[in-house]
Amino acid sequence: MRVLLTSFAMQSHYFNLVPLAWALTAAGHEVRVAGQPSLTDAVLHSGMTPVPVGRDHAITDIREHIMSRTGKAAVQAPRLPDDMETPLTWDDAIGFETVATSLVLALINNDATVDDLVEFTRSWQPDLVLWEHLFYAGGIAAHAAGVPHARVLWSLDVQASGRRQFLALRDRQPPAHREDPLAEWLTWTLDRFDTPYSEDVATGNWTIDATMPSSMRLPVDQHTIGVRYVPYNGPAQVPAWVDEPVDRPRVCLTLGLTAREGLGGNAVSVADLVHALADLDIELIATLDAEQVEEVGTVPDNTRVVDFVPLHALMPTCSAIIHHGGAGAFGAALVNGVPQLMVADQWDMPVKARKFAETGAGIFIHPDDLTADAVRDGVIAMLNRPSYAQQADRLRREKESEPTPAELVPELERLTAKFRGQVAARTLV
Repeated sequence: MRVLLTSFAMQSHYFNLVPLAWALTAAGHEVRVAGQPSLTDAVLHSGMTPVPVGRDHAITDIREHIMSRTGKAAVQAPRLPDDMETPLTWDDAIGFETVATSLVLALINNDATVDDLVEFTRSWQPDLVLWEHLFYAGGIAAHAAGVPHARVLWSLDVQASGRRQFLALRDRQPPAHREDPLAEWLTWTLDRFDTPYSEDVATGNWTIDATMPSSMRLPVDQHTIGVRYVPYNGPAQVPAWVDEPVDRPRVCLTLGLTAREGLGGNAVSVADLVHALADLDIELIATLDAEQVEEVGTVPDNTRVVDFVPLHALMPTCSAIIHHGGAGAFGAALVNGVPQLMVADQWDMPVKARKFAETGAGIFIHPDDLTADAVRDGVIAMLNRPSYAQQADRLRREKESEPTPAELVPELERLTAKFRGQVAARTLV
């Protein structure tokens, strides 16, 4: 069959699709990857056939514009319904849907991208569309072309969970006040293609969870199938030192943009974190850019500074990791049974970090509560208390029990056949 994979132009989000693309190709299916123009090189480097569509998303431009107007060093994403400390209210839910639809989804899935993707999908006529779960253009195009489609998660399913909570609250409102920003945007968009809206445009006919163990998933009204996480970091060489014998616990520190823009209300620096760990009997692998290296100054004897190292190669040698909650770091640590300390405050990350900490496999520190001593204490706890490693290994085994991407292919073939008839019947109506 023909399979179209889709992602917006953010490499880390596309990387989560690559193992499925390989598996489908190896099984003899014809695979293409549609994405915004700046994703083309990443698709080519992964060995897939790219289909550039539309124009690149404007998330970064809007973010920089807001930062220039407000003078703030960072712009917070809207707070998720599952990240609320008190019961979700209608005001909370409608506020999130409004902001997320207009300032996240509509910017990622701009009109030019949607138009091009619909045109290509209708022309190429794939049997199945798999879309990165923020790239609603994939669901729109599949729906407009009458093709079965599924979302592929790189995070907790905060969208379906939030949507379920939103709809429950909406249905309790007086009929005149049942606003639905997401449905309105999708309805307007589909009107351009003479296609009616249905809820599965936003949820897919089913969902593929490539990241979370089943015990950590959020409750959703959606058929979800798990697949084993296979790390892919793009083309990279593995440094020789990674495979050299380690005579003490190895700890990875990789905080991405979270660290590069300041951490927490007191803007704890990465230099503070590195020096707070300097007296521990560990080998600290810190991924830092040139500006951060300069800020650190004298690098402690127990620290190795690198700009980048492929985490899928590093994690098997690590006893703990400190990171910002990103999908790549979380997944690579998860499948290697590595305890995780997460400093997380964006999108699904605090929800994921909190749920992971509740399993006993790691520690969650919100940036507002961050201190260098808190990180130091967390590392000491994860290294000295066997329960952290035991619970991390339990989650590893849970995720490892799910089918590999290759083993999932027959199920994708079955579900495609099942939904093909339903989609065709709906299209005829």
